[in-house]
Amino acid sequence: MNDAASAPTPAPAPRRARVRAPELIGKGGWINTGGKDLKLADFRGRTLILDFWTFCCINCLHVLDELRELEEKHSDTVVIVGVHSPKFVHEADHAAVVDAVERYEVHHPVLDDPELATWKQYAVRAWPTLVVIDPEGYIVAQHAGEGHAHAIAKLVEELEAEHQAKGTLRRGDGPYVAPEPVASDLRFPGKALLLPSGNLLVSDSTRHQLVELAADGESVVRRIGSGERGFTGDSFSEPQGLALLPDGRRVVVADTVNHALRVLDLETGAVERVAGTGRQWWQGSPTSGPALEVDLSSPWDVAWWQGKVWIAMAGVHQLWTWDPAEGTVEVAAGTTNEGLHDGPAAEAWFAQPSGLAAAGDRLWIADSETSALRYVHATDSGYAVTSAVGTGLFDFGHRDGDAAQALLQHPLGVTALPDGSVAVCDTYNHALRRYDPATGQVSTLATDLREPSDAVLVGEDIVVVESARHRLTRLRLPEEAVRVDAVAHRTQRAATEVAPGTLRLDVVFRAPSGQKLDTRYGPSTRLLVSSTPPELLTSGEGAGTDLFRELELNPDLTEGVLHVSAMAASCDDDPANEYPACHVHQQDWGVPVRVTADGAARLPLVLAGMDEEG
Repeated sequence: MNDAASAPTPAPAPRRARVRAPELIGKGGWINTGGKDLKLADFRGRTLILDFWTFCCINCLHVLDELRELEEKHSDTVVIVGVHSPKFVHEADHAAVVDAVERYEVHHPVLDDPELATWKQYAVRAWPTLVVIDPEGYIVAQHAGEGHAHAIAKLVEELEAEHQAKGTLRRGDGPYVAPEPVASDLRFPGKALLLPSGNLLVSDSTRHQLVELAADGESVVRRIGSGERGFTGDSFSEPQGLALLPDGRRVVVADTVNHALRVLDLETGAVERVAGTGRQWWQGSPTSGPALEVDLSSPWDVAWWQGKVWIAMAGVHQLWTWDPAEGTVEVAAGTTNEGLHDGPAAEAWFAQPSGLAAAGDRLWIADSETSALRYVHATDSGYAVTSAVGTGLFDFGHRDGDAAQALLQHPLGVTALPDGSVAVCDTYNHALRRYDPATGQVSTLATDLREPSDAVLVGEDIVVVESARHRLTRLRLPEEAVRVDAVAHRTQRAATEVAPGTLRLDVVFRAPSGQKLDTRYGPSTRLLVSSTPPELLTSGEGAGTDLFRELELNPDLTEGVLHVSAMAASCDDDPANEYPACHVHQQDWGVPVRVTADGAARLPLVLAGMDEEG
């Protein structure tokens, strides 16, 4: 029987802008290709997704995890290529990029672009940014930030159908070539903890395990966890921070990529989830409540302080607490805005807090993206946040001396020392630094440490986690500091030239195919604008619900940074569905600008879709 006459007419393919994709170029070359250099022509016939990322960026790591399912499901028609575009100087080191690709289990080709050549060609303005290129080599979509996996999956299916019908789809294996596995007891360890027994517990992050080492810091006593990425039973997913509870028998584990806290019983080896659902926290989700019912976001470190477990919630730039007695979690400090702003805890801004150390009346914080050392302390009205070292998102380097002008580079760990000072694992400077609150001075204790991420005191020694050397290194705390020639850096992204006076800010958002903005409970979009220095804007700063804004620039200033945070919520557009699936799209931008007479009067930032006015 021939049903051709009665078959429904297929819906026409959606009409899309046709912009030819620029070539992929990067001075660092290709990783995960078996030594082969690739060109755009090598991807013809496949849907190509470019993931502009940098390995310091927690949002970029979230996107890597968001893309894993898509990468597996469409392995014969889709190729993901990571374009590594560094923020910090250390991230321009090719060996460091190779390490990061292994550390975070990136199973696709990566182009190392240390000079941001491809970033500039594609007019990218933020990490992470995803660009979708169709099988004929045209850009069809751009997405900044997190939460876009569902939209890209829908687009991929549309492109598969469209190009299958046109005969321009080519199926087959992709160009990914896995690196040779390396045998070692630890692989990119994250944090360490001295146990009451004198042994050391280490989070073996890339192997998704905890490893107990003997007091020598080398001999393996036992491994805890299945060793496979997972959420149930004793499985972990890239665990990081460790904290001993007051009973001396149980250890809290920051199960980072599972967005959860687990507790390890040292005597039995049993592992129990005590906080988090396994889902990532999004704007609008609860910020307090029963610990097992509230979503978390990339908890990176934990510390026992003031009767609770404090959590460095790197994924949302906040500090949270878990109360074991009450079984509850809540936000303790931070607004979710990314930056460096001191003051009352509820008003403070952080940027990927990644290390914690309790010391009497202070909780020290390694605030990695601001290259800062900060602390929480009690006040008459609650808690407050103060910065000891660091000035903001864009200044970093290696400079000792007075704390007001000292520089760090993406520190991940902090350790309280017996004399009241603190040691800082200055990760991207490969150094161990020291800050003395009594004198306000910063010094260097040791250098030639490969990406130190944590340190613990053991008697008169300090044991450093050398993450990129896959080992623990024991050092005698020096009486005198090491002399290091000072060096200062700023992020190398080129400033956007804008005209003086009124600047039109447009955040471009197109709801994914089959979805619409979710207006059931009020406005579905949010825009927050500020600047560094604050005087850069004479009007236009603050929060609003429109994704556009007229900004007035100060005529007395010629450069600065615009901080823009945008969110949009969309839901399935099906009136018959009483409970449509909804998704949140969000991104923070820090846009360096320079005011010039012939600069642009409009600043477009693409959250999702294409800028049709560009």
